Amino acid sequence: MADRQGLWSTSAPPPGYMPSPLDHRLSPNPARPVYREPHPVKAGPVLSGLSAAAIWLILFGSLGRGLASYAWWTIAAAVSAWLVALLLAVVGDRGAAVGVAVASGLGLSIAMTFVGLRWADTYDWPLW
Repeated sequence: MADRQGLWSTSAPPPGYMPSPLDHRLSPNPARPVYREPHPVKAGPVLSGLSAAAIWLILFGSLGRGLASYAWWTIAAAVSAWLVALLLAVVGDRGAAVGVAVASGLGLSIAMTFVGLRWADTYDWPLW
């Protein structure tokens, strides 16, 4: 049975237990591999995708004259923006794709919030 002092001791391990730093540098084994994302997503393309999709949604939403037409224009703009985001993710910049997808999802959720509030208020579905 091991004593408690040996199990919980904070002293250095015995010699030969761990390689010294000098042995590690002279080792013939290569250094551990470093795994990196081949195409990292940067903040600039994400912000440009966010702003482009926000402008896109604002332009399409401003075509509507009432809640129903605003919601349908926003749905059309969000679906087309998602298609562009999918295309960007496959063959373009993934950061811009993320920005476009996030902004179009946020814009669509805002429009659907207004639709849901009108529906709850009047008990009439405004999109038909």
